[in-house]
Amino acid sequence: MLSYLFIGGSFLLYIGIAVWARAGSTKEFYVAGGGVHPIANGMATAADWMSAASFISLAGLISFIGRDGSAYLMGWTGGYVLLAMLLAPYLRKFGKFTVPDFVGDRYESNTARIIGVACTIIISFTYVAGQMRGVGIVFSRYLHVDINTGVILGMAIVFFYAVLGGMKGITYTQVAQYCVLILAFTVPAFFLSAQVTGHILPQIGLGATLETGQSVLATLDQLSMDLGFAQYTTGTKSTIDIFCLTVALMCGTAGLPHVIVRFFTVPRVKDARTSAGYALIFIALLYTAIPGVAGFGRVNLIQTLNGPDNAGTEYAAIPDWFKNWENAGLLAWNDRNGDGKIQYAAGSAFDSKGGKPAFDDGADPRGEMGQRLATNALVGAEFDATKQPFANEVYVDRDIMVLANPEIAQLPAWVIALVAAGAVAAALSTAAGLLLVISTAIAHDLMKTVISPNITDKQELMYARMAAVVAILIAGYFGINPPGFVAQVVALAFGIASASVFPTLMLGIFYTRMNTQGAIAGMLVGLLSTVGYMWYFVFGGGDPADYFMGISPGGFGAVGLVLHFVVAIVVAKFTPPPSEEMQRIVADLRIPRGAGEAHAH
Repeated sequence: MLSYLFIGGSFLLYIGIAVWARAGSTKEFYVAGGGVHPIANGMATAADWMSAASFISLAGLISFIGRDGSAYLMGWTGGYVLLAMLLAPYLRKFGKFTVPDFVGDRYESNTARIIGVACTIIISFTYVAGQMRGVGIVFSRYLHVDINTGVILGMAIVFFYAVLGGMKGITYTQVAQYCVLILAFTVPAFFLSAQVTGHILPQIGLGATLETGQSVLATLDQLSMDLGFAQYTTGTKSTIDIFCLTVALMCGTAGLPHVIVRFFTVPRVKDARTSAGYALIFIALLYTAIPGVAGFGRVNLIQTLNGPDNAGTEYAAIPDWFKNWENAGLLAWNDRNGDGKIQYAAGSAFDSKGGKPAFDDGADPRGEMGQRLATNALVGAEFDATKQPFANEVYVDRDIMVLANPEIAQLPAWVIALVAAGAVAAALSTAAGLLLVISTAIAHDLMKTVISPNITDKQELMYARMAAVVAILIAGYFGINPPGFVAQVVALAFGIASASVFPTLMLGIFYTRMNTQGAIAGMLVGLLSTVGYMWYFVFGGGDPADYFMGISPGGFGAVGLVLHFVVAIVVAKFTPPPSEEMQRIVADLRIPRGAGEAHAH
């Protein structure tokens, strides 16, 4: 009941704000009228940037892969520093509020603008798929509907405040969403830290000494090794893969179109820098708590499922949280040795989510969805209880860890309800920003600038809203049919942004000689190489053993980034330079004077 109250109350708040801040002009729809206070913009930027991947998936990802998850922490936070220092103020001074608009004007080419539109749309749709999936996961558990129905409900909510309110409605909605999501993440984090370590701050909890005399990290290492997993603090990824993934996430963050546009909602260039600083503080409140939440959740999960002696727990003795998540389709038990005990260890209890069970003793006490998952698992290696007395029997969806943590730890019901509301806020805030970027790219950068320059403001606003509706429908489809778990899907979007948008912006600001031909060649090479590599290994059945230099699809954006820079600079060297006027404008961008109104040209 509390979950319904918290989630329903937050929906009413967001829709109320959207109606109050309804956009009445294209400027209000695209950049909230340009009059947002830097602190409010910092909160909105933090909410826009901290998506379902940050709130729902990142701690779960780190819970399962340990040290390898550090690439996500370093990449996403470091990337925001890059954005704040190297891009935001200069883009704001240039005076173009979308990536395609900047690309089209800076490189004096509608062809470059159209490629910029394509990059923006591909990035945004890849990113928004993860957000809609996150909404579906939350609704499936707390509103007791299936994930697909949850995605559809999320689409309906986003429709109200993204299509009606535009950037003005989204900005003030995101301020409220930030307040909800930061409370929803930090309150249970304080509870978990105090419960596991005796320290209230999760930021220092991982190093705390437990009753066993070991730190949380040492305990995780020991538990992981006992159960056959890789050591928590060692990981399995190669150094070059970790490095490339970090670079791709970092540069991808700095090239995200829906975050860049936020720096045009403030009155002055100086305010863009200030709001970037505030946003970094607001983001740090959550990101510094993530490693602790991941560690505490992993310890609780292992100890709850396997018991203190690692001998497994009777299914009948498992608390309600396990059965609740079974029924949501995100957790399942396959009793491979028929002993009635849940045994969680390394290895796959299910080869996939389709086929027949790897072992079936005829008895199935699970919930309906858990039973469906188990009986739909492909036949695996033949199980021999005499040789494998402790095989893995549990399927755990990585995306449930943050949401299930309060239930596993038996925290108060209001904390569980608060987490649900926060997860919805995180997913919807980013989804709305991405959908607005898609509609802006189509209505402003394509229709108004390239196809029909003579359309009125009213017609442009109509096209923007129509594009937002179509974008919501497509986003819902990807939410129902996602290519992976939330953080994985989002990492692909960052890799594409890293290879296509980031170098174009950097060269456009810091390399006066960069011209149209170089920009177009660089964008095409970066985009096509990265998307092709990702498509082949994620969807095309490519063998991970064939990875280029051992670099996974999420990290290939770093290779695409290098290819983009090299191709763009070489082509620019052998083709005519940009106009003298554009060279003067670019040189002027980096001069500190004029830190007032945006440069007009």
